[in-house]
Amino acid sequence: MKDIRIEKLANNLISYSVDLKENENILIEVIGEDGILLAKELVKKATEVGAKPFVNIINNDLMRVLLENSTKEQLEIWAKHDLNKMKDMDAYIGITAKNNTAEFTDIDSGKMKLYNSIYNSKVHFEERCENTKWCILRYPNNSMAQMSNMPLDKFEDFFFNVCNLDYSKMSKAMDKLVDIMKRTDKVHIKGKDIDLTFSIKGMPVYKYVGNNNIPDGEVATAPIKNSVNGYIKYNTESRQNGILFNNIYFEFKDGKIVKATANNTEEINKLLDTDEGARYIGEFAIGLNPYITKSIGDILFDEKIAGSFHFTPGEEVEENFNGNKSSIHWDIVNIQTPEYGGGEIWFDDILVRKDGKFVIDELKALNPENLI
Repeated sequence: MKDIRIEKLANNLISYSVDLKENENILIEVIGEDGILLAKELVKKATEVGAKPFVNIINNDLMRVLLENSTKEQLEIWAKHDLNKMKDMDAYIGITAKNNTAEFTDIDSGKMKLYNSIYNSKVHFEERCENTKWCILRYPNNSMAQMSNMPLDKFEDFFFNVCNLDYSKMSKAMDKLVDIMKRTDKVHIKGKDIDLTFSIKGMPVYKYVGNNNIPDGEVATAPIKNSVNGYIKYNTESRQNGILFNNIYFEFKDGKIVKATANNTEEINKLLDTDEGARYIGEFAIGLNPYITKSIGDILFDEKIAGSFHFTPGEEVEENFNGNKSSIHWDIVNIQTPEYGGGEIWFDDILVRKDGKFVIDELKALNPENLI
C-alpha cells in the first residue's frame, strides 16, 4: 500500500522547500538505497510541474573504498566533474539514508581533510549552497530507528510528524524573534558548564522553516568573528567525518577556540586544524521544532530541538555573514531544558529564555505547546 505520508513529503519538498518551477533542472541525490522510495516520488512530482529531474545514487560502501584510496589529483577531477553538473542545476534535494552511520569512522583524517577542502567546499559550499534552491533531509530506516532507540514503525511516525509540520505557522511565530535578534548587541548564555558572551550587533538574522532542511525550525545568526569569549561543554554527542565525539569542551578567546577537549581530543583538534576558519564560529542558532525534544544522534534533527541552541565552528551561515570561511561547518548542540540541566539566554542583559522556554511575552508563541 502506498504511504501517503511519503507522497505528502515529496509534494512539500518540490512545491514549498525548493519551489520548483517549469523547465528548471533539479538534482535528486540519494545516499543509501533506502531513500529511493522518496526519490521516486520526487521524480514524479518534479515531472508533474514540468521540471527536469536528474538522479545521483551514492553507495557508502563504495564511497568508503573510494575515499580510502583517493589521491589529491583524483579528488580534483571528481570535484571538477560534479561541480559542472551542479552548475547546470536550478535546484537540489539530498536524501541521506545510511545503513551504518559509522561507515567512515577510521578513514585517515588526512584523506577526509582533502575530501572536505577539495570536493565539499567547491561542489556544495561554493556552488550548491550559493547558487541553487536546495534542501537536504534524512529518510527513516532501521539504522536511524536504532540510533534513536525506537522501533522502526514508531520512528517513522516521529519522522513524518516532524517533517510534515505546519512550517507556515512556525514561520509567522518566528518573526518577532528575528526582529529582537536584529536589534541585539550582546548575547550571554549561561548554564551548567557554559558561560559564553559574544556580539551579534548588525549581523543578519535568518529563520529556517523548511526551505533548506527537513526537518526544520531554527532562527540563526552568527557572532561577530572576534567577539566570542568564555567556555562551553556541549551536552549532546556529535558525529563529524565519521567519528562520534562526546564531552566536547571549547574555550574561546577573542573568537578563537584556544582549547578543545573531548572523548577523542587528538582527533577533535585535527578537525579544528583543518583550516584557519575551523577554530572560529560561523553560526549561532536557536532550535524551535516542538516535535523534537531529545537528541537522536542526527544533526539535522538535533539542531532543531525545542529548547536548544547550536554553536557552530567553521563556515559562516550565509555569504559575507561574519567573514569566517572554512571547509567545515560543524553544528554542535546544547540543550537547555530542565532534563538536560537547564540554562539561560540573555539579549542585552534581558533574560529571554530560561530552561528552554521563552519568558518574555513577545516570544511565548514559539514555546512548543503553542506550535503543535
